[in-house]
Amino acid sequence: MKKTIIIGAVAALLFVQCGKDSDPFTINKGSIGNLNNEIKIKQIDSIFAKDSIVKINSSPNALETQGEVEIYEKGGKKLLLLSPDNESDPNSTITNIQVFDSRYKTDKGLNSASTFKDVKANYTVANIETTINAVVVFLKDTDVYLTIDKKQLPEELRYNPSVKVEASQIPDAATFKYFMLGWEPSAQ
Repeated sequence: MKKTIIIGAVAALLFVQCGKDSDPFTINKGSIGNLNNEIKIKQIDSIFAKDSIVKINSSPNALETQGEVEIYEKGGKKLLLLSPDNESDPNSTITNIQVFDSRYKTDKGLNSASTFKDVKANYTVANIETTINAVVVFLKDTDVYLTIDKKQLPEELRYNPSVKVEASQIPDAATFKYFMLGWEPSAQ
């Protein structure tokens, strides 16, 4: 009887664990859906075999996928833009991912359709960098970083690229211009 209960519990645990790993829209540290930070750009064809892959900067004579690629669902909805560390090397790992589809979300529910209020409620801001037209917000303990257009900031923060923007100065209703993931290149 005890063996049956233990076997049943282990099977249930494995079933639940497999279900979590198979969600193609979950963003975790080091992974998004079926991608992780060890995947090489040449492996994209097999990972997204059911989707459409558009090669952006690939060499016309390349035998394998290389360079930036956009991933679309068969129905035409744009999902991701994947950028490798070295665009001319098919063995290069993916280092940047732009997320277009709001179904991709973190365990705390953050996605491309979220607002800065969702960020403040669930994350600690590690750093904010100011550019000419935007601010880039890096989140602590995650691979996610966000770009917010300066048009959404208070007037006094919009026109000076050297002004230091604090998280408290970004309005709760601010939306994301870009929802990104950044991974360090793996040693090859």
